[in-house]
Amino acid sequence: MVRRDTLLRLYNNLLKRREELEKRLSADMRDLGGHGTSGDIADAAQDCDGDEVSSSLAEHESEELAQVDHAMDRLKAGTYGLCEGCAKSIPASRLNAVPFATLCIGCQRLKEEEPNWEPAFQAGKYTHIGEVKLTREELRDPDLRDLSIGR
Repeated sequence: MVRRDTLLRLYNNLLKRREELEKRLSADMRDLGGHGTSGDIADAAQDCDGDEVSSSLAEHESEELAQVDHAMDRLKAGTYGLCEGCAKSIPASRLNAVPFATLCIGCQRLKEEEPNWEPAFQAGKYTHIGEVKLTREELRDPDLRDLSIGR
């Protein structure tokens, strides 16, 4: 498990990264659509290309910001540093390199190699269907009556 002083340092790094991402995202959003209508077709095409780059950067930064927020939530919940795939500890060296990592290297590799990869401790989480009780009104509903529950 990751030590308390390491967690505090990683938390501060996440806070700094979050602030950086928010500033960059804000700047990218200002750049989007901030062009006037003056100029010729070449200017408009260049503006369009610039908007596409700003949009792509904003999307990437927004995704990373969500990952940072998730990591901070995990820190507060006491699950930071545990792999979401196998529930084993993520090495501190990996967390130093990628502070918002949620998977150990082994599980990350599996996720990238196997398109239908599912975390081992969550596999089958939703495969068991318990008894379903329907009211008399629901049983009269032809859409619900035709469901193949429990077959």
